[in-house]
Amino acid sequence: MSLSTEATPARSALAKGGMREVFELAYPVVLTQMSATAMGVVDSAMVGRLGATQLAAVGFGGVWLWTFFSLFYGTASGVQTFVSQADGAGRQRECGFWAWQGAYVVVPATTLAVLLLMLGARPLIGLLGASPELQGHTLAYVGARLPGEIGMALTMLLTSFFRGFGDTRTPLYVTLAANLVNAVLDYGLIFGELGLPAWGVSGAGAATAVGEWFAFGALLLAFRRRHLRERFDTQSVPPDREAIRRFLRVGAPVGGQWCLGMTSFAMFTTLVARMGDASMAASQAFVMLLSLSFMQAIGISAAAATLVGRYIGAGDPDAVEASFRSSLGLGALLGGIVAVVFVAIPAQLLSIFSDDPSVLELGVPLLALGALFQLCDALGIISEGALRGAGDTRWPFVVHTLLGWGFFVPIAYLLGVVRGGGLWGAWLGGLIYVIALSSVLIWRFASGSWRHTRI
Repeated sequence: MSLSTEATPARSALAKGGMREVFELAYPVVLTQMSATAMGVVDSAMVGRLGATQLAAVGFGGVWLWTFFSLFYGTASGVQTFVSQADGAGRQRECGFWAWQGAYVVVPATTLAVLLLMLGARPLIGLLGASPELQGHTLAYVGARLPGEIGMALTMLLTSFFRGFGDTRTPLYVTLAANLVNAVLDYGLIFGELGLPAWGVSGAGAATAVGEWFAFGALLLAFRRRHLRERFDTQSVPPDREAIRRFLRVGAPVGGQWCLGMTSFAMFTTLVARMGDASMAASQAFVMLLSLSFMQAIGISAAAATLVGRYIGAGDPDAVEASFRSSLGLGALLGGIVAVVFVAIPAQLLSIFSDDPSVLELGVPLLALGALFQLCDALGIISEGALRGAGDTRWPFVVHTLLGWGFFVPIAYLLGVVRGGGLWGAWLGGLIYVIALSSVLIWRFASGSWRHTRI
């Protein structure tokens, strides 16, 4: 059953902005992120059996694909801000309208980007300086996965619609089903099982693309259900120039922030790739493990965005502040648990992805550093979600840009290359950057700037 059918009674039973209310919204998103992240984990775990270079290619290609398309994913997430504030203000029939206006922006832009990257992938990857073997496998993975990016952008848009009015369960069920599709196709297309061709790295990319389109199709069916059509007016509407302008004013900075932030991380990944295929494979395994915390933070961030938007729309600033504090508290609790696991069993965690001795040797020291990294990162992600719910998206965009390019990449290069710290030194630079970024984002919301933001 969709949460939306029970939304009013559930809200009245929970303390406004309390940790339980945050948890009720966040845990389906956390499970959704776990399942979505599992697509990457399954790809990495299966491809890792083909070799360290193939594992590195999935990480390298995946990071650059996300970087290239995060502009559109982030812009699509702006739908959540408009839906949550309209829902909180009692204007439910505006919600479907905002999903359609977002689609008129995201679909043409993402389609054009896919076509451009199909033509330019080879020279772009060649410019990044990875080994010839890594370039070849990366091209194979990217080429097979590219058709799914339009489906992924649409999935992000509809997921933001559902989360905006508090239905975090429908995206969960859809993502679980899509992940199952991906896992089965991974097994078949990577290794040539189940009567399917053995495509290796390309098979992993193709399986993910099919899973992304499956997720969009299932969400579209849910979006068109009768009770949602009647409550939120989800029938198609024509483009509205003024509404699109408002949507872009809120959504485009999120997309720009995601894109520029990911570009700095992609440049960091390229720096690691130049340290050797074993370093890139160890870093990819480490990133997959960091995602165990990242997905919890994303879930709580989505809940914070929904609650902040809802209570701003309802004119209840005390509940806005309570929601922010509860979200940070829950994030700190879960991040602390992950930190203990990272420190307690690092070798066992890394062995999920590779049994290469050189990969394990490089990766084990990273997890002690990662314990603190993921905790600080989680608090920053949650603060960013709260700011997004308020419509305060331009300020975080500027901060991400300045710190990502003016601090993160230079300090990683300094500690990893100039000072000879290698892979560990580069990630130490990443930790220092995350501490600075999270501190600034927490301060921004705590300062009360959201009280003056209008969308």
